Amino acid sequence: MDAVAMKTERISSSSAERPPPSRRRRRRAPLWSIRGQVAPHTYVIMACVGIAVPFLAWVAVNAIGTVPRIFMPSPTDVALRFVSWLSNEGFGADFWTSVSRVSLGFLASLALALPLGLLSGTFKPAEALLEPAMDFVRYMPAVAFVPLMLLWCGVGETSKIAVIFVGTFFQMLLMFADDVRRVPMQQIEAAQTMGATRREIVYRVIFPSAAPAMLTTCRITLGWAWTYLVVAEMVAANSGLGYAILKAQRFLQTDKIFAGLIVIGVIGLVQDQALRGLHKVLFPYLKGR
Repeated sequence: MDAVAMKTERISSSSAERPPPSRRRRRRAPLWSIRGQVAPHTYVIMACVGIAVPFLAWVAVNAIGTVPRIFMPSPTDVALRFVSWLSNEGFGADFWTSVSRVSLGFLASLALALPLGLLSGTFKPAEALLEPAMDFVRYMPAVAFVPLMLLWCGVGETSKIAVIFVGTFFQMLLMFADDVRRVPMQQIEAAQTMGATRREIVYRVIFPSAAPAMLTTCRITLGWAWTYLVVAEMVAANSGLGYAILKAQRFLQTDKIFAGLIVIGVIGLVQDQALRGLHKVLFPYLKGR
């Protein structure tokens, strides 16, 4: 009995010395934990560091002078050239021309690839009809289609939009189909058990479940659209950011080439962050994944 009493007294005293739960410090997860989360301010700081490091490396290489300025202009030269382009060299027209071409080509590709990808990922006969042909065509470089687009569509806007369409459509369709196939079969079987029709399963189960991954696919293929825009504008064009870069190359205006590349990168970053924000708004239940 005395031993039991002493043990009870020891436990009670240790519990009395222990701080209440409200005062305990929460153990922080390691910063580099696998799929861990970071605070928003930490994320912003690390993003700024990721952008600042290449910029500082550029400044350092230019300051050392190992590379002639005609091949690697300084950030100041690029900024001055951009101001000149903005005020005197028709930057606004080039900007809106390129944005409209990318938008039209990407939206045309999306409008056709979305339903076909949904069908191909849902029904095996549609997969057999579409995917072998898509796999065959998607390995052909889009650049090789430029002469055909010029022959079929002429030298106007249609040929540029067609090159962007060809460069994004086939990959987008296959990626949409893969997104649809990743929908858990348990969801489909549960809907069938409750008596849902085939149409209801496709539009109320499969498509909503695959929609987050499909939006991520749109983010990826939008970057490809900008890549093929530059290819399209380097052939038979007289306006646009890609045309401006090619024209600057002819006259050894390296600072304008850098300015054009940075502008395209900024546009892509803004569009990507906009789609990320749309993803969070449309699918808030996926936050933290």
